[in-house]
Amino acid sequence: MATFDDDLSACSALVIDGNPTSRSILISQLREFGMGTVAQAARAMDARRQLEFRGFDFVLCEQHFAAEAISGQALLDDLRRNQLLPFSTVFIMITGEATYAKVAEAAESALDGYLLKPHKASHLAERLRQARVRKVSLQAIFGAIEEEKFEQAAQLCVERFESKGLFWLYAARVGAELMLRVGRFAEAQALYKAVVEAKTLPWAKLGVARAQLDAGQMTQATSTLENLISAEPTYTDAYDVMGRAHFELGRFDKALETYKMAATMTPASISRLQNLAMMTYYAGDHTEAEKLLDRTVRLGLDSKMFDCQSLVLLAFTRLELSDRKGLQRCHDDFLRLIEKDPDNARQHRLAAIVTTLNLIQQHQFAQSVEAVRSLAKTVKNVDFDFESASNMLALMAHLANKAIQLDEVDSVVETIGLRFCNNRSLTELLAASAQLHPPYVERIRTCQTTVLEYAEVAMALSMGGNPTAAVKNLILHGKETLSARLIDNAYQVLQKHAAKIQDAEGLGIAVQELRAISGVASGKASLGEQKRQAGGLALRTGTRPPADKAPPGVKQAA
Repeated sequence: MATFDDDLSACSALVIDGNPTSRSILISQLREFGMGTVAQAARAMDARRQLEFRGFDFVLCEQHFAAEAISGQALLDDLRRNQLLPFSTVFIMITGEATYAKVAEAAESALDGYLLKPHKASHLAERLRQARVRKVSLQAIFGAIEEEKFEQAAQLCVERFESKGLFWLYAARVGAELMLRVGRFAEAQALYKAVVEAKTLPWAKLGVARAQLDAGQMTQATSTLENLISAEPTYTDAYDVMGRAHFELGRFDKALETYKMAATMTPASISRLQNLAMMTYYAGDHTEAEKLLDRTVRLGLDSKMFDCQSLVLLAFTRLELSDRKGLQRCHDDFLRLIEKDPDNARQHRLAAIVTTLNLIQQHQFAQSVEAVRSLAKTVKNVDFDFESASNMLALMAHLANKAIQLDEVDSVVETIGLRFCNNRSLTELLAASAQLHPPYVERIRTCQTTVLEYAEVAMALSMGGNPTAAVKNLILHGKETLSARLIDNAYQVLQKHAAKIQDAEGLGIAVQELRAISGVASGKASLGEQKRQAGGLALRTGTRPPADKAPPGVKQAA
């Protein structure tokens, strides 16, 4: 019998293995080591559901599942992409197929471990012991993150990396992730590059690209990604980030191609299927989008990885297809989601869109018009975000397509356009949402031209030696439009020329007030709700859920 010195009585583990004999052996070994709680799952999909609802200190997962399309590695990638597996959880892959490259990558990144079959209890004990050493070694970093002291945690990570102390590569990855979180993009990029120079690792190269993207260095980012994909053609996270780059540049055709490749490589990934489905919708192929969105809903509706904007887009496609029953199912599915999470404001907001679409399908036009008028009153609210804007435009376009005109619609379209048409990708997304009614598309694109003209006039004033007039001009148009671009330009001019600007302090206060009023208006396009970016780590903060509280239906080893 293997012995284990560390006290594991307060720890929990999940064993994922389709073979009942192998699963039983692992459970027995963990109990011998004194593991406090051991849960089990025979299928990867069952394990995913467990991991969505509770946290584990250790996860032991088989790489190959004969009866499922998903692999252990795909499960791990999907969980990390969707913030369902905190970096403090140890994920050990058990396989007889591991190559030296896989084992080396796991060891160098210090993220996971591989246990090769057949294994002895002593081998497993050693893997767990190594993981415990890592946890103790990085306790100060983990503690700072738990307390949301991100600057302090980042500094500790940099110190560990520079000293080449225990788990220095892992510390570097966490540190770079923290820097991205607090907006220190240049420092994150430098740290990732230092890791690449020390040890060429795919995640570090991808980190460089992510930092470049966040800093707005689009050309450099796409070049970094192209080189990475060329060297690592099976590194799926790189395709996710490349898709994001194309998307933010407004290259929807290239983004669609890239997302399609990522979804094909990982067919069991709900999040990648969602990206593909949404991108297909915004690219204009609503027939194919309906199929992909329907599959996304069927596979992911009960998953925390599911984004309910997928359900909204599915409802739009079913209205176009005059699929009364299908649209009603979308409405009923939203009722289920709200019943499970009644305090989720976003779900209520999106459900209102589907309810209105259902009214249109049922030819209850008077009620649907009143619903749209009610929504139109919110377009200048602080919580009216880009997602709300695109859904609102699509809703109005559907009404216009049925020859139902609202007197106040033109002004609403212009208000939305001036507020959110801050770059090409945002403009084209709004245009795609309004494509059923071409006059709205034209008006949206005209709004972008107007915003660009406002920005260019202000920049000309600044470059001509009158930054005070430039800031005042931007503040004036920022108040009129709530355009994040104009407000941000005003802030940048203030920062750059503060010494030359009259009443810089007062103008600065005005800009900050505008930033607060514009609220969640984003300068970047996104597909659905923002989640952790591909290639990053989930930075878990706060208190984890109790290990002894499992969701209904979870099987726990007695």
